[in-house]
Amino acid sequence: MARAQLVAVALACAALLAAAGSSEAAASFTCAQVVSVMSPCFTYARGDGPIGQCCYGVRSLASAARTPAARRFACGCLKSAAASVTGLNLATAAKIPARCAVNVPPISPSVDCSRVS
Repeated sequence: MARAQLVAVALACAALLAAAGSSEAAASFTCAQVVSVMSPCFTYARGDGPIGQCCYGVRSLASAARTPAARRFACGCLKSAAASVTGLNLATAAKIPARCAVNVPPISPSVDCSRVS
């Protein structure tokens, strides 16, 4: 159950990344930076932090991940990070895009980072 919740947060973040668009180089950030900027969302989804910091992270990452390659890279980073986070609330994680007022594609447990555009 906890693993499914972790995947849901990673997928929510991947969907947020898929909504961003532009044409800059993919290697403009590292996995450590992705995880750092999105850590408030993991905290929020565990019920331990405010949504505002999470939304700031979501918007910052969406702004930084301007190419499909960058969004795929960030998606992979988030999926890896989510595997080590415990205690996430799946329902809370699923509401992050709406709570942050970010228009994103539907979130699904079957999202494949290689298909993020």
